[in-house]
Amino acid sequence: MTFDQIKLEISQLLTEMQNQPEDKHEIYLSLVEKLNQIRATGMPLPEDLVRLEKELEADFASDQSGTE
Repeated sequence: MTFDQIKLEISQLLTEMQNQPEDKHEIYLSLVEKLNQIRATGMPLPEDLVRLEKELEADFASDQSGTE
């Protein structure tokens, strides 16, 4: 998969996140997968997407700790 294809898929995921916020966790998992694909190529990651990944991870961690 090319870098441009990965960027396009990430863009689509972000659009889904806006349109279907109830699927936020599934979209987060897909985002992590795409970012890991970029990491594997050695390309630099967009800082805003890294920040989003960390924010979502923190949200899910706090949600999970609140339900246990």
